[in-house]
Order: sequence, then C-alpha cells, then structure tokens
Amino acid sequence: MTSTGGTHKRVAVLISGGGSNMVTLVNSMTGDHPARPCLVLSNRPDAGGLKKAADLGVATAVVDHRDFQGDRAGFEAALNAALNGANPDIVCLAGFMRILTEGFTSQWAGRCLNIHPSLLPKYKGLHTHQRAIDAGDTDAGCSVHEVTAELDGGPILGQARVPVHPNDTADSLAARVLVQEHRLYPAVLRRFAAGDRTPLHLS
Repeated sequence: MTSTGGTHKRVAVLISGGGSNMVTLVNSMTGDHPARPCLVLSNRPDAGGLKKAADLGVATAVVDHRDFQGDRAGFEAALNAALNGANPDIVCLAGFMRILTEGFTSQWAGRCLNIHPSLLPKYKGLHTHQRAIDAGDTDAGCSVHEVTAELDGGPILGQARVPVHPNDTADSLAARVLVQEHRLYPAVLRRFAAGDRTPLHLS
C-alpha cells in the first residue's frame, strides 16, 4: 500500500499501542487521496499496531524508549533518524505516548499532526474523559492539531463533538469519542495533505 508515484505526500504514523487510529489513517490513504503511508513507528516493540501495519503492507520500525533512560535527546535523535530514513512529508502521532520536546517538534514544524481525546484547549494531557465527566460537561470530543513544543498545543485543525450522557463512565465516553476519532483524523489528514489547514468541525 506504499506509494510508488512521486505525486503523493508520504506519511509516517507514530504509535505506542494497538494502533486503531493508525489503521483508519492507513486504510484511508487510497485512490485519489493525496497521501500514502510510508512508515509506522512505535516506541514499544510489543505494540499491537506494528503487526497490523505490517499486515497492511506498511513498513514498520521500533525505537524503544526504554533504551534511552534519562536521555530524551538521544531517544528523539533515534526517532528522527528512523523517520528521516523513510523521508515522510507528514508525521501523524496516533496514540504515541511520549512527550516530545522542541528539539523534535521544531524539525517537523508545520508537518506533524496529533489527535487528542478532548475538545482542546480543554483537558490537555491525560484522563480527559474522566475530567470532562467530573466537570459536568455536556459535550466531549476529540481534536486534531498541529504539534508544537507545547503539550497538546498548536493550531487546531479539526474537532468532533459527542454528547456526555448522565450515566457515562470514562470508558463508555472514551468508546464513543473513539468512533469520532476514526472519522475526524482521516478527514483532517486528507485536507492537510492537500494543503488545506482550514479547521474542520464534525458533529
């Protein structure tokens, strides 16, 4: 499923786990889509998404963060080396659970996307669904944004909303948000790869 023509944007996807968003991104990059997947990279050698990527015909790589204890710069240098070997035009973070510093993000400025399970700027960081429930929010959702050195910062490129139900748990809300993540991220990537950074809003 990798690109053979020179007209498509090359997309690398970074994962840490099962890679459900990665799979939706890879599966979307077909036909008249302006991009094609070139690499799926994980910081965990046991990430379930690696086999899924290989089964989809996408090259995979691992840069194990545990090999770089206390050496974030070394880890990010190894990440960059693996990415540069695949020569991507766009990097998509899809459940990549490592905080990246400016040393990394500056090299991919304007070319790196992330999906976050909240309506940013609300609830940056972790435990987003429980925080939305605890706050009494009536809406939750997900956001795709450009990656900058600020955690879950950067310009917002798209959002999708879901209602918070009175009996929701963090798990039940997360499951409904994930459905929207699988709609939003491929839609934003397609537009972004075509040069359109106008924010997209799904409901």
